[in-house]
Amino acid sequence: MRKILDQLNREIEIPANPDRIVSLVPSQTELLVDMGLKNAIDGITKFCVHPEGLRKEKNVVGGTKQVHYDKIRLLNPDIILCNKEENTEEMVLELEKIAPVHVSDVKDLKDSLQLINQYGKIFQVEDRALSIRKEIELQWEQFQTFIEKQPQRCVAYLIWKNPWMAAGGDTFIDYLLEMNHFENVFRKEKSRYPEIDLSSLRAKNAHLVLLSTEPFPFKDKHKEELQVKLPEQEIIVVDGEFFSWYGSRLVKAFNYFRELHLSLHNS
Repeated sequence: MRKILDQLNREIEIPANPDRIVSLVPSQTELLVDMGLKNAIDGITKFCVHPEGLRKEKNVVGGTKQVHYDKIRLLNPDIILCNKEENTEEMVLELEKIAPVHVSDVKDLKDSLQLINQYGKIFQVEDRALSIRKEIELQWEQFQTFIEKQPQRCVAYLIWKNPWMAAGGDTFIDYLLEMNHFENVFRKEKSRYPEIDLSSLRAKNAHLVLLSTEPFPFKDKHKEELQVKLPEQEIIVVDGEFFSWYGSRLVKAFNYFRELHLSLHNS
């Protein structure tokens, strides 16, 4: 056994070679696969959609907010991977009765790189972790050169409908919006994901409204419906995974952001 710290600085004791993993966070599941740990993953959530087909190969133990503890217990995991935002504190406390629980807490790029580093050490794939980390840093450096020439835009990033909800401050989404020169008009709200009414989008002068494809699956039909109610705003549907998934997803995210800005110029 060995002792490690998670991203909440909690000390947990894990087996020397943890090779039975339950991952309850989709972006972390994707990261594990990209680190070459696919065979070690025993349990995942129904939202772990990447890579495609993984849910057919692994045991689905529930969602990110509610899981089947009995299914997880039967898997006899060496470690369970959670996230402070995705999973509830109550879940973590109950899961700790089954196996050691590592909780991530990612609010910016530094946190994401730290998580990759921690996983590299925990699962003894430090070379692969270093490779992913270096690629993300390279993509980020190249994107900085691009984004410094882009204008600042006031935006609202909507994540839910009925009720309408937006991404507020102190979130990874808000961090990536700022990185993209998108000034989040709901950054100073008390709630991290505030409920809003559409009139506030006009009052706060949100020139650009971003409809995320997750957690609510916004599509073009929703954009068209909303455009009727907000004729003065530019509304686009964006890939929510690139704005909210961390880990190895960031390798592809910066190219997506670059293409997004170029499409705004052409619209």
